Amino acid sequence: MKIAIQGFEGCFHQVAAQSYFGKNTEIECCASFAELVRKVKSQPDVDAGIMAIENSIAGSILPNYSLIKNSGLHVTGEIYLQINQHLMVLPGQTMEDIREVHSHPMALLQCMDFLEKYPHIKLVETEDTALSAKHVRSKKLKSTAAIAGKLAAEIFELDIIAPNIHTNKNNYTRFLAISKNPVETAPDANKASVYFQTSHERGSLAEVLTRIANAGINLSKLQSFPIPAKVWNYYFHADMEFENLENFQLALKEIEQHTEHLKVLGIYKKGKTH
Repeated sequence: MKIAIQGFEGCFHQVAAQSYFGKNTEIECCASFAELVRKVKSQPDVDAGIMAIENSIAGSILPNYSLIKNSGLHVTGEIYLQINQHLMVLPGQTMEDIREVHSHPMALLQCMDFLEKYPHIKLVETEDTALSAKHVRSKKLKSTAAIAGKLAAEIFELDIIAPNIHTNKNNYTRFLAISKNPVETAPDANKASVYFQTSHERGSLAEVLTRIANAGINLSKLQSFPIPAKVWNYYFHADMEFENLENFQLALKEIEQHTEHLKVLGIYKKGKTH
């Protein structure tokens, strides 16, 4: 399969794609999430996409919710990936040789406790962790290290001289699998992503949430977004977890009369954090 990802070869999106779809997955790299969605929609040889949607530390990637909603694409699954950051250099280089560390600003921030032990090292912000690793290799940058994932070190043949330098060891990113075509709902499906609008009347959202709870549904995510054409009106993205499909279908039936533009983006099996 060819899977569209945001980022460059060796990035965490590629790790997520291969973890979800298999090691032999072919990658279509995209410079932006908008390009990712566009290629999944319109490029015939792209079978699906893997798209980051939230991080356990940084929170939701809000524009991506709107991209998925407006694209007409289907959510077919999810995967949680533990984000482990490593310090990597050209073979033969040591910690004493390093004068600069290159990486994405978020990765640098995630590793600040480690980096502060070396005040003489200059921190250089780049657009991507994996691209930083690629530059160290392609430009033969001695005295320069990159912070990236293990796959980047393997692809660009760099030595990891300090593994797992991120401060928070429970850093997970949730990725959604998206496709232009819906997939058949698996018998063991236990999670769904939907979006809906409520009226602007007092208590309308509370009524919807009460009916979801009464149907035995765990609401694991509720994200609000303004509706551009209607001042102070909102639509909601909801992730619902359930023990059986009947409970979910009951919840949909219950809330349908209290919502506007109710749409199921996908029904799938809940991902695991491990």
